[in-house]
Amino acid sequence: MCNWLVCLAVIWSQNYCGENVCRNFFLHVGRSEEMEKTIYFDNAATTYPKPNKVYENMDKCYRNFGVNAGRSSYKLAREASNLIYDTRKKLASLVNYEHAEKVIFAPSATIALNQIIGGIEWSENKTVYVTPFEHNAIMRPLNYIKEKFNIKIEVIAFDPVTFEVDIAALNMKFSRNIPDFIFMSHVSNVTGFVLPIQEIIQSSKKYNSVIILDCSQSMGLIPIDVKKIRADYYVFAGHKTLYGPFGIGGFIDNSKMKLSETIVGGTGTDSLNLKMPDIYPGKYEAASPNILSIAGLNSALNWISDIGIDNIREKEIKLTKALIEGLKSIDKVKMYLPKNLNNHVGIVSFNIGDFNPNELGQMLDKAFNIAVRTGYHCAPLIHNFMNTEDMGGTVRISLGYFNTVEEICYLKNCFNEL
Repeated sequence: MCNWLVCLAVIWSQNYCGENVCRNFFLHVGRSEEMEKTIYFDNAATTYPKPNKVYENMDKCYRNFGVNAGRSSYKLAREASNLIYDTRKKLASLVNYEHAEKVIFAPSATIALNQIIGGIEWSENKTVYVTPFEHNAIMRPLNYIKEKFNIKIEVIAFDPVTFEVDIAALNMKFSRNIPDFIFMSHVSNVTGFVLPIQEIIQSSKKYNSVIILDCSQSMGLIPIDVKKIRADYYVFAGHKTLYGPFGIGGFIDNSKMKLSETIVGGTGTDSLNLKMPDIYPGKYEAASPNILSIAGLNSALNWISDIGIDNIREKEIKLTKALIEGLKSIDKVKMYLPKNLNNHVGIVSFNIGDFNPNELGQMLDKAFNIAVRTGYHCAPLIHNFMNTEDMGGTVRISLGYFNTVEEICYLKNCFNEL
């Protein structure tokens, strides 16, 4: 067995497990048939499994007060409303924000981004900047707006080898084409690259640009301070790094701009008025709230508070380093990583020789019960940036808190068998 595997097992035993972990690993892990459970490496799509308290409290909520919040004054409805407000407060506290009422819930980050993009007053003279790392949750709505209003979309240039941005060149570009809006992923869902959002925001400051930050892969994993970052909108996906369930996402509104409503309907208040309420959060929250998913998110936020963001991130960083070292030893592997690995966490995309990513993913699934993501990962710009369009994209391994170094060692052994 490779020396690096021995080292990893020793490191893991020193940092997380007892002294018997290395011996147990070598006794019980090594061939695919000995691993009965699915080894899940697709946490960028959704973290899985969730903390036990998420499952337990969602069941408890639906059995005990799974009613329509905000629609009546009876006790169960009040309990549901209190849970929703408490979840807003927890999210606001997580990002050091004082206005819990401006935490807006939506069914997903994609719908939240559509609410933001659709709520902006667009005209032909508007210029939008994006990065090469953006998800289709941003790019498709912006493309729709471009076709409708003929706005200009500019891509911020990053070095394809180092992933670094030339701030001097960006300042020059901003001076020639003033940025009205900047959309940025905080962490790339394809590469795990932590974007230099602070430097880009600073460069745009004198233009009063509106900053929309997609925190789907970062909130709950990387500390976010609204007062320091000073973006206008922070979009979150409850089912990703927040470790909550599907069905709940949203955005935190830190902007002086007022969005138009894109989804209208019942809110449970002022029902004789055919217009949406003009106050937060009701202005942007039509329809019955998803109390079940909000209950799950509330429990996930409690779990994050108990574990600590720093501890969650530290564990993911150690797992990521182990994964990178393991992949390095594989013949003909090419990883798509930033030069500075301090700006990277949790996600590694790679290709191996002439293997088609989809075929490799199918082999890992069928032969070894390993779940990875393959293809283009809903990111339309990055594959031109990384020159992986004609290769069928990449294989993506995305780690979560519940992954282990044993699973990474098992993955390496499986590659050796292929």
